[in-house]
Amino acid sequence: MFFCFQHTRIGNTLYYATSMKKSLNSSIDDAEWLEFLQSFLTPSDHVDSDLKLVFGPLKSVLGVTVVGQLGQSLDGRIATVTGQSKYINGQAGLKHLHRLRALVDGVIIGVGTALADDPLLTVRLVPGPQPARIVIDPTGKLSKTAKVWQQDGARRFVITRSDARPDLPDGVEHLSLAGPGEAISPLEMIKALKHCGMRRLLVEGGAHTISRFLDAGCLSRLHLIVAPVILGSGRPGLNLSEIQELNKAIRPTVHTHALDDEMLFDCDLSQQCSALQVLAHD
Repeated sequence: MFFCFQHTRIGNTLYYATSMKKSLNSSIDDAEWLEFLQSFLTPSDHVDSDLKLVFGPLKSVLGVTVVGQLGQSLDGRIATVTGQSKYINGQAGLKHLHRLRALVDGVIIGVGTALADDPLLTVRLVPGPQPARIVIDPTGKLSKTAKVWQQDGARRFVITRSDARPDLPDGVEHLSLAGPGEAISPLEMIKALKHCGMRRLLVEGGAHTISRFLDAGCLSRLHLIVAPVILGSGRPGLNLSEIQELNKAIRPTVHTHALDDEMLFDCDLSQQCSALQVLAHD
């Protein structure tokens, strides 16, 4: 089962109403998922599925929709002090991630994640199309043998600074978006990828990359999956610019959904993604 919490504000008080639905993992089979996926990827919107509660908001695209996904422990850790992170989240959280991959045009990771995890970034746990795979690699140090570059029909991109000379396999598209020594702007990445035909993007990791996109006002939504585990130490999740006053904190509208024994916090950042709003009419 999963619980959906929705709130209503009366004065300064939040009142929560809960409703109990069937689990997004245990009770939804591939047939229901494929029916929803077909509806999501076409103008049709006739499917009445619990999947719409979580994934429906990603369908509407004005300019570009960018969703971040981060899995962490109850105490906000994404890895141990040695960097071990496989797997903080269980099968439920991983299946949710693969569903997100199937719904987007491209998946973005930083080179640190590519080097540490050597991920495939493919859709394997559920049926669905393969997204483009995009690595932010400012100096071009990722090996040409990395799994993310395997040839399987999906588009592959590397984003670097202008002075980088990456050693790439045939077919990998190279976007040079910043001068020597300059940081690559999340907004410039999104603009370039939009011009390549991608209007729905998933920023999958690592935490530093997701934090940069959030800090820059370049996330439409954040899917934060909390696993029932306490590490007590280790690498933190989000790490944003310091604030001195609580009224500067990001306060998104949040809907929660249980993914078996994990909890998904679906954070609506549409009011905070100021940078993305300029792309709505671009």
